Amino acid sequence: MPQFWLLKSEPDEYGWDDLVENGSAIWEGVRNHQAANNLRAMEVGDEAFFYHSAISQPAAVGIMKVSEAAFDDPTDESGKWPAVRVEPVRKLARSVTLKAMKGEGALSDLAIIRQSRLSVAPVRAKEWEIILRMAENRG
Repeated sequence: MPQFWLLKSEPDEYGWDDLVENGSAIWEGVRNHQAANNLRAMEVGDEAFFYHSAISQPAAVGIMKVSEAAFDDPTDESGKWPAVRVEPVRKLARSVTLKAMKGEGALSDLAIIRQSRLSVAPVRAKEWEIILRMAENRG
């Protein structure tokens, strides 16, 4: 059964448009043990929100899928840290801001709300559906 994730990137370093232009990317440079364990838990076919962080309105902006499960991060000479390869699936109809997520009571246990600095976080299936619904609402 596929799992769901949220992966953060600063859009001025690597944003959604960069992923779309490249067609795929190695998600690397993670140096937090919990985030690294989340990368190791990913399987091919899992989906993840592409989340723009470190901007005035942090938000989930797109959906990507894992196309290659964990392997040694090519930017890490120690061989201790993992990376995965991801591919874009689609841009969200509307970005879902962190503020909007925090305002949705059903998302109160969402990992990025509880641990705001976590760069690779799990998303439960129910949370995934709520965020997708929020992205589709024009209201």
